[in-house]
Amino acid sequence: MGDWLGPEEWQAVALSLRVAFWATLVSLPLGVFTAYALARWTFPGRQLLNGLVHLPLILPPVVTGYLLLLTFGTRGPVGGPLADLGIVFAFRWTGAALAAGVMAFPLMVRAIRLSIEAVDPKLEQAGATLGASPLWVFLTVTLPMILPGIVAGAILAFAKAMGEFGATITFVSNIPGQTRTVPSAIYAFLQVPGGEGAAMRLVLVSVAVAMAALLLSEVIGRRVARRVGGG
Repeated sequence: MGDWLGPEEWQAVALSLRVAFWATLVSLPLGVFTAYALARWTFPGRQLLNGLVHLPLILPPVVTGYLLLLTFGTRGPVGGPLADLGIVFAFRWTGAALAAGVMAFPLMVRAIRLSIEAVDPKLEQAGATLGASPLWVFLTVTLPMILPGIVAGAILAFAKAMGEFGATITFVSNIPGQTRTVPSAIYAFLQVPGGEGAAMRLVLVSVAVAMAALLLSEVIGRRVARRVGGG
């Protein structure tokens, strides 16, 4: 296996795994909170929030990347103050993780939201009538039932983050060893003579990761259905 992928290819795979891992891990708490809010709460701006969450699925990825650059660049309204604190996203692997997390966020939220909506609200209400706080009800009643959905959402987000290209290359460019993930490496290899072999090997890696993620999410999704259905 070590001879199958060259050093540059392994570097791209390792960076993609790092980016996808942190993109998924950091966005997961916010994803659970957002999914719960959309599934259970009624508040002004709920539809607006729902639209914003799903906007990266509709916008061209390049547009999303450009908006991230305007916002989180060293001269942006968010990126500027962060840069003064030594936190820089633009043209860094952390920026690749941010872009990947933004693009994967809608898939994560949707999977978790569906699992929450499948839970009978009466179960949560029963816990509340016994004097439990909303947080305790969530931790003891809701969370155990939606855990497979959370795992499925995280897996889908990880796979999406592994394959993110448009927003990433726009926001952090394609710097070898810094921001060159698997999709960026495939693009780079296809631009040079004789790079088709390396590109194809990385394509196979991407397909394998995507298929594994889809199969895992399908298996976990069925577990959610059986658990909620009492089967």
